[in-house]
Amino acid sequence: IGSRNVGRNAVVFAKLNIGGRPMAALLLNKLATVTITHSKTPNLPAVCLEADILVAAVGRHQMVKADLIKPGAIVLDVGINRIETEDGKGRLVGDVDFDDVSTVARAITPVPGGPGPMTIACLLANTLEAAKRSVS
Repeated sequence: IGSRNVGRNAVVFAKLNIGGRPMAALLLNKLATVTITHSKTPNLPAVCLEADILVAAVGRHQMVKADLIKPGAIVLDVGINRIETEDGKGRLVGDVDFDDVSTVARAITPVPGGPGPMTIACLLANTLEAAKRSVS
């Protein structure tokens, strides 16, 4: 989420304390216009369809479908949910229905493989920054 996103409309569809509040703050710091929503937001589809960037952290597997996504939007799926499979092993999926949404989104983060590695990368970057500051 870089400077090319200045002024873009971002919708954070989330439980605030899990992933929503930090993502909203990050987007605001990058000068995006941020709207925070949840499952009880009036006119939720209309709000989501205005998003150039949509962050999903609602805690419900595959809740976000293509009908909530503006064509060409960037979708960040930070939800991690385990669902049962026929073989009983289970698998991880996000809050976004990846196959459905990938037909309209310009870019989408996969689950698994999206939020986990990015969390680790950010943790390492912040640790390095803290170490630099402690030496200065």
